[in-house]
Amino acid sequence: MTIERKPAKPKKCRVATCRASFVPSRMGQAVCSPACAMIDAPRHEPKARKALADIERKDIKVRKEKLKSRADHLKDTQHAFNAWIRARDAGQPCVSCGTTADVQYCAGHYRTTAAAPELRFEPLNVHLQCNRNCNMGKSGNLLGYRPRLLEKIGAEKLAWLEGPHEPKKHTVEQLKAMTAEYRAKTRELKRAAA
Repeated sequence: MTIERKPAKPKKCRVATCRASFVPSRMGQAVCSPACAMIDAPRHEPKARKALADIERKDIKVRKEKLKSRADHLKDTQHAFNAWIRARDAGQPCVSCGTTADVQYCAGHYRTTAAAPELRFEPLNVHLQCNRNCNMGKSGNLLGYRPRLLEKIGAEKLAWLEGPHEPKKHTVEQLKAMTAEYRAKTRELKRAAA
């Protein structure tokens, strides 16, 4: 016993100048003839171009990601970490000079990344700092940073920061995971602030 297929219902041609009634021979057929298909084709051209451009962009993004070195991933992680610090400490005064002026703020390291690279991503080591005056102008303004940091985190944690630490060499996979983690934390903080 076979099931009979229903005959296709007549449709109207999609081309505005034609609008002839026809029975589609294929699924998704919207025009009655090849001549109408030629008239209808330019209408879909922008969508097709956009789809091809999207595919090309995704392909380029994947290729660029493969070309990234460990240093590039380290920069990405540092950028994400700094954004999280700025979001975490938003609304607080500069840790070095105490200013609350409407200036550009950055994530200032107490122990620099050159002096203590193992503390690069340590949240206790990095706090909101005014960019032009303290971070760049006074090379971190450590004379003002230390007393306020002592006030903020306490003597025990400050002593730990100033003490010796095991060197850390993050792998590319660890850096990617850290970047994703800090971006998620930043989004969460911004969502909570909004």
